[in-house]
Amino acid sequence: PQVDKDQFDKILEYVASGVREGATLKLGGKRYGDVGYFIEPTIFSEVQDNMTIAKEEIFGPVMQIMKFSDYNDAIERANKTMYGLAAGVFTKDVNRAYTLAAALRSGTVWVNGYNNYDATLPFGGYKQSGIGREKGEEGLNQYSEIKTVVMHLPEKIDL
Repeated sequence: PQVDKDQFDKILEYVASGVREGATLKLGGKRYGDVGYFIEPTIFSEVQDNMTIAKEEIFGPVMQIMKFSDYNDAIERANKTMYGLAAGVFTKDVNRAYTLAAALRSGTVWVNGYNNYDATLPFGGYKQSGIGREKGEEGLNQYSEIKTVVMHLPEKIDL
């Protein structure tokens, strides 16, 4: 379910904008059930980079299928967005996975899976997808204030 009616309505408006802007609704896109704020899993194909559903973070059950000509095209287009919370790479080629993960401007890159978390790993986005990190040692740094003290001592200290 969505957290509240505002988020529910916002996601359905994203779905409507996808249809209006010419993406092909392949699956879902409607309310699920009569109680609560459930939305059917939704899949769009024929999505173009200039469409709202391609440019904005929806935070709902909406997937956009976007074709790319080669890996350089995919990297360039992914990095062109103003967001960079997380990315996913699916491949059997470890070298390709590493190359793509290094090239993508995203705070987290999952390889051959998605939404895998561990409390010891930092989580946070690049660009407009957040400031700072949660979890891990990096997340704890937000609760620390570092101070440097430099003290001049006499040349000889009597112990």
